[in-house]
Amino acid sequence: MKRKWMAGLAACTAVALGILAAGILKETVKESSVEKEIQAYSDTDFAMDTVVIETMYTTGENRNSSVGETLREIEQTLLSWTNQNSQVSRLNQAGGVPTEVSSQLSGYLETSLQLSKDSDGAFDPTLGEIIRLWNIGGENPQIPAEEELEKLLQKSGYEKIQMEGTNVTLKEGCTLDLGAVGKGIGCDVIAKELQNQEEITGMILNLGGSSVMAYGQKPDQSQWKVALTDPRDVEGEYLGAIALEGGEFLSTSGDYEKYFIEDGTRYHHILDPKTGSPVHNGLTSVTIVCDSGLLADGLSTACFVLGLDDALQLLEKYDADAIFADEEKNLYLTAGMEERFELLKSAYTVRAF
Repeated sequence: MKRKWMAGLAACTAVALGILAAGILKETVKESSVEKEIQAYSDTDFAMDTVVIETMYTTGENRNSSVGETLREIEQTLLSWTNQNSQVSRLNQAGGVPTEVSSQLSGYLETSLQLSKDSDGAFDPTLGEIIRLWNIGGENPQIPAEEELEKLLQKSGYEKIQMEGTNVTLKEGCTLDLGAVGKGIGCDVIAKELQNQEEITGMILNLGGSSVMAYGQKPDQSQWKVALTDPRDVEGEYLGAIALEGGEFLSTSGDYEKYFIEDGTRYHHILDPKTGSPVHNGLTSVTIVCDSGLLADGLSTACFVLGLDDALQLLEKYDADAIFADEEKNLYLTAGMEERFELLKSAYTVRAF
């Protein structure tokens, strides 16, 4: 039996060059209209179990350090399933008893459950125990026994989450895990905080190469550009570049981010909620651009699970742009993505939906 394990290498590689507009430690630009100096500050941090790169344009002080602090606070107080004091952890410990959560978390849950419903369960925030059973990305990934998977599948399912206002009930045995949208939630929170900081004119935030937020504008008014990883050449040249406007979010889900190979088969971290096993439908990555970090994350997962043919209706409902890469090196672009994507690798063929 031959096994090869890869976990997180693609994300770390993507961070290195993932933001094409970043890399400047500090620059000064003068706005002719207001005669104020805009300075650019770039920083690297670690939060939400990933490398965080941010470039901020501001007429005030460098506030990049507060971004990492905010992301870590969101994880520990709201989303962590390992911190027993987080709201998600307390829900999982409640054992079927209704539990009140903050309006912030209930809002994220409402959006997540609506996406679950709209995607016919392709996105499901109750797969945490199954994800941990596979342990893809951990030190000892494994192919679970069918009996183990079936037992956990009976306890999972987004329908097992009930909400009445801010009171949330998980049916006995069901557990909540918002890890699939956690980075997107972090991007949403940072974007909201920036709206109250008038001195910050623009910012690009990259979490692990897979979740990106663009806010405001650069001093030269040019678009934010994000590099797209080649799913089969994650340590080499980038596949292309995607332009973002301020207020847009990007998320990529791919079978190259966390995986192991056993007997020639790639077992990756994107699981089909119906089977509890990795999705094998010919896709290698899905990238989404929309106006919400949470939805960008959730849609990239849901569309990967649904596959090319079934994802279009969901994308239209959420007014999202998408690019699908497959094993034959085809790139399928929605109309909106065609306008913002620049191909950098001739080995791929660009096709429209």
